[in-house]
Amino acid sequence: MILTGPAISAAIQAGEITIDPYDPTRLSPNAYDWRLGDTIRICAGDMDAAAPTEFTDQTIPTTGLLLVPEVLYLGVTLEKTGSEMYAQMLNGDRTIGALGIWVHVSAPLGHQGHAIRWTLEIRAARPVRVYPSMTFGKLVFLTAFGTPSSYQQQPAKYAATDGIDISRLFEEIPGGGS
Repeated sequence: MILTGPAISAAIQAGEITIDPYDPTRLSPNAYDWRLGDTIRICAGDMDAAAPTEFTDQTIPTTGLLLVPEVLYLGVTLEKTGSEMYAQMLNGDRTIGALGIWVHVSAPLGHQGHAIRWTLEIRAARPVRVYPSMTFGKLVFLTAFGTPSSYQQQPAKYAATDGIDISRLFEEIPGGGS
């Protein structure tokens, strides 16, 4: 089940959900409107699942950064979010989609216990300018059933992520990363 805006607010007050920085005006009926952080990682050249991705990092200026098609950008949420009690689901929203921006299509699930600034996969259908701290999507919280198992306590490769992280699939491929 999905938490309503008032339930998210109550869970924050009870310490069951963390959103930092938190702005109560960003609550909607069933979600929290999250924002784009101030850094973009631009993935260069061809990519190989068996090798680390080459990239350059760029701070998004207050005047904006033009995203262009056929480039993979990795961004980061402004907010760090987490909950030991609830799973999270991070998505873009209609306002970003109407600009031709696809954000975080492949990995929207934030496991119970994962407290992170989310790495965002970003693609642009047409050239579009983005700005730091602009609303970029919606975060929902979901009730988890069964015995809780905190993601931070798992031997998972992304458990310590606190910002933009490239794919580390190469760690699973024999001979990968070399």
